[in-house]
Amino acid sequence: MSGPRRPGAPHPLAAVLEQVTAESCPARFNFHCHTTCSDGSLRPEALARQAIDRGLEHFAVTDHHSLGAHGPIQRQLEQHRQSGQAVPVLWTGVEISCLLEGCLVHVLALGFEAGHGALEPYLQGTAVVGQALRAEAVREAITAAGGLALLAHPARYRLPHQRLIAAAAALGFDGAEAWYDYGMEGRWSPTPVVCNAIDRQLADLGLLRSCGTDTHGSALDGR
Repeated sequence: MSGPRRPGAPHPLAAVLEQVTAESCPARFNFHCHTTCSDGSLRPEALARQAIDRGLEHFAVTDHHSLGAHGPIQRQLEQHRQSGQAVPVLWTGVEISCLLEGCLVHVLALGFEAGHGALEPYLQGTAVVGQALRAEAVREAITAAGGLALLAHPARYRLPHQRLIAAAAALGFDGAEAWYDYGMEGRWSPTPVVCNAIDRQLADLGLLRSCGTDTHGSALDGR
């Protein structure tokens, strides 16, 4: 789900992300997962079926530098919808590498206009080089395409998440992934202490909080 929105109008996905809590994933929401279109094990159609079977309400597939899974998943969802089955809302998504505070991080672009030219350099299967790799350039491209820019798994990098989130906020990021399984449990579960700290920092900054399993394997509710 995506499309142009009026300048200054709230992003429709923001209202969904405002509902995110520690209990939201993987049962209700999942805004971070991968398919065979990047480095995941699930084919897009198989991931779509799992999203339906698990009763997800909203989700996004965030393959690295690729939007290739979006069309097949849309078609799969539409087939089930036409048969009378309830299906989740699919939002556009992609995971983009960039430099923030000199640290290589990942950014989740969500709810953008598919096919918008601003994001084309970031949808070629590999990370960009040069000035386009800078976090401010990535954020600007996501915003131009009508999407939200969220820092992925803020506590997985060589710099502390407090510094990275503050820097992202200063650049106009919309939020970050608050709930994430840093322990990589067999079945996805948010890591309490660090996720609570990230959630509090984002709340203090007035930023959106997201959640996702970061699935690369064969089960959508696991890592």
